[in-house]
Amino acid sequence: MEHPFALELRNINKAFASKRQIFSRLSFSLRQGEYVAITGESGIGKSTLLNLIAGLDFPDEGEILINGSLLPKDDNAATLLRRQHFGFIFQAFHILPHLSLLQNVALPLLLNQCPIDRAQAMLIAVGLEGREQDFPHQLSGGELQRVAIARALVHQPKLILADEPTGNLDPDTAREILYLLQSEIKASGAAAIIVTHSQFAAQTADRVLQLTASNLISVDHP
Repeated sequence: MEHPFALELRNINKAFASKRQIFSRLSFSLRQGEYVAITGESGIGKSTLLNLIAGLDFPDEGEILINGSLLPKDDNAATLLRRQHFGFIFQAFHILPHLSLLQNVALPLLLNQCPIDRAQAMLIAVGLEGREQDFPHQLSGGELQRVAIARALVHQPKLILADEPTGNLDPDTAREILYLLQSEIKASGAAAIIVTHSQFAAQTADRVLQLTASNLISVDHP
């Protein structure tokens, strides 16, 4: 993927299997280095929007473009795009329990056939130096989210997608994780979208958008 990175959604329509409309002619663009928070009521479609951007689901109508090219619908091509250029941070962490912390963080590097040196450096960056050989069951929720951030950023992706990354954390840990995520995203130069119901989480972003039944509306920072 060539620099600079750009994501564009054009007139996206999407309905649930029940025929209830989620998005109607939704449009959105994101440029390299932008960090955007998307807020909205539960069930409005925030996670669905991330799935569409990631190519895990497809719009009923409209186009999603990465650097001016349509997001591939072929499974193999979409998987390769996600593996090489996207980083995911999930609400439920999805850290593999049978792998050490170092192995978990190194996984995107191994899948991309890259040297695994950065895995150690990323664990240090997120404050887990000396914990490389520990296993997920030995970690707190905040520590697991640190591993998730390190894994999402280790292969230097162009786009970070974070789905309620502080939803399972206490307020103090959530604050710490958000500042860590913000600083690591800025350091890597990645574009990022964080989906959140937390006003505090949204305030860490450069731009806040509220997802409604019809579109994304710009929201001023408090």
